[in-house]
Amino acid sequence: MRDGQGLKWVRSVRTRAAWVLALSLGLAGVCDAQYLAVFVDGRILPVASASLVGDMRIRLDLAGGGALEIPLSRLDRVIEDAVQGASEPIPPPSCRPAFEERKLPEGTPFAQEIVDASRAADLHPLLVAAVVEAESAFNPFAVSKVGAGGLMQLMPSVWLPQRVANPYDPKTNLRLGCRHLKGLLDRFGDLSLALAAYNAGVATVEKSAGVPPYRETREFVRRVLGRFCPSLASSDGRS
Repeated sequence: MRDGQGLKWVRSVRTRAAWVLALSLGLAGVCDAQYLAVFVDGRILPVASASLVGDMRIRLDLAGGGALEIPLSRLDRVIEDAVQGASEPIPPPSCRPAFEERKLPEGTPFAQEIVDASRAADLHPLLVAAVVEAESAFNPFAVSKVGAGGLMQLMPSVWLPQRVANPYDPKTNLRLGCRHLKGLLDRFGDLSLALAAYNAGVATVEKSAGVPPYRETREFVRRVLGRFCPSLASSDGRS
């Protein structure tokens, strides 16, 4: 075995060993988990806390002890591990998510940029505006404690492959966020599931075979659908 190949093999073994240890510790302490780290490769890891380390790395403190420090590009999402008890089904929205020429409410920030990005991705502008409001409250410089940024709170796993220079630029962020949401809608064929995956990651939706039971995710889906389809919010007894 050549030296270079040997070094790669050792690194590979170490990486697999670290993951085995992390998963065993995480599952052993799942009751202590406060968050779920959802990876782009489909793995879901319970963690006690998550914090940024520099601009492009994150530290995951494992529920059973120990920690991992990984590139943000490997994460789909990090969500709160708070299961909603006896949650009622989310009614299917009656509003079509496809693009329609529609003016946004007076005073909506970045209204034209939202309409342009919505048109390019074939998404309804009111839907996109509802996502932006729920994610960042229309703050283009918003950064979450786990590395999501911009108007649509994009994780690096969304914008890094596109080689964008500034993911916080409103036009760029909206374009990539709409493309990402449209991809999820095409994948799941259901708006509620697409929104759930946008918030909680693809793996959690696939594992749950529906909208996951996590409080954060279900509140996000209800909030967006309530803004996009006010009749849904009324029929569901919510404002």
